[in-house]
Amino acid sequence: MIPENQNKALHAWQTSARYWDKHRDLITKMFAPLTSGLVEQAQIGIGQNVLDIGGGSGEPSLTISRIVGPTGSVTYTDPVAGMLESAQAEAARRGVTNIHFRQCSANDLPFETCTFDVAVGRLSAMFFADPIAAVREALRVLLEDGSVAFAVWGSSEANPFFSTVTNVIDRFLEGYPQDSDAPDTFRFAVPDKLAEILEQADAKNVIERQLDFRIEAAISFEQFWKLRTEMSDSLREKMGRLTPAQLPTVKQTVADAARKYFASGTMSFPAEALIVTGRKSAI
Repeated sequence: MIPENQNKALHAWQTSARYWDKHRDLITKMFAPLTSGLVEQAQIGIGQNVLDIGGGSGEPSLTISRIVGPTGSVTYTDPVAGMLESAQAEAARRGVTNIHFRQCSANDLPFETCTFDVAVGRLSAMFFADPIAAVREALRVLLEDGSVAFAVWGSSEANPFFSTVTNVIDRFLEGYPQDSDAPDTFRFAVPDKLAEILEQADAKNVIERQLDFRIEAAISFEQFWKLRTEMSDSLREKMGRLTPAQLPTVKQTVADAARKYFASGTMSFPAEALIVTGRKSAI
C-alpha cells in the first residue's frame, strides 16, 4: 500500500506533468546550467550506463543520452506515469534510442545490484519518500566505485525565481504550516543536510558543491507568472485558497517585487543549487 501522503504527492505530480510538457522547451533552457553542473560533477562520459532517478519530463536523461553516445545508455525512472509518458514521447520525437524507461519509486529500484556506472537525480531528491532508503538503493545498483550525484535547490532567499511569488502569496494566507523535513522544493537547502544523508547511506567521498547560475529566458513577467502558477502544484493549491478579490492584488505585488529581474526586457533571476556527490565503496 502507498501511504496516503505519498499517493497525494504522486497525484499532484501527475497533474503537473502536462504543464511541464507544455513548457518543456522553456524549462529545459532555464535549468540547462543545472543540468550541465550535474553532468560535470557526476563525471559522465562516453560509453557509460547512467541511471536517472526521478527524471521528470525528460531531463537530464535527454542531455545525458547525447553525452554517453550510442555505446552508452541512460535508464530513466520516475514514479509518475504522466511524466514517464511525456519523457518517452519526447525521446521518440527526437529519435533517441539509447534511453530505457521504467516507472518506479526511488526507494525500490527494479534493477540488479552492480548495474550502472553513475546514478543521478536532478531536482528529485527533495521529493524522495525516504531519502536514506533511496540513496542506499542508488548505491546498491551502482558498480563498485560507481558515483552518485544529486542536484537540489539552495535556500529560498537565494532563489527569487521561487520566493518572489511564494513570499507574497504566503503573506495573504494565514497559518500555512511548514515541515522542514516534508517533501518540498527547499527540503535540502540547508548546507550539508543532503550530504549527511549520503553518508548515513554509506556513500564514500561525499562532496557538496554550491552552483551559482542564472535562470534566464526571453519571456515577459506575464509569461513567467503563467509558468510559475502552472508548473508548481503547491502554488496551484495556494492560489486556490485565495479569494477572487485577492488574486489581482497578489499578482500586482509579485510584479512589483519581480520588476528588477525583468529590467533587460527578458527574465533573469539569480539562482543557487547544491550538487552533492558520493561514491559506492569497493566491496
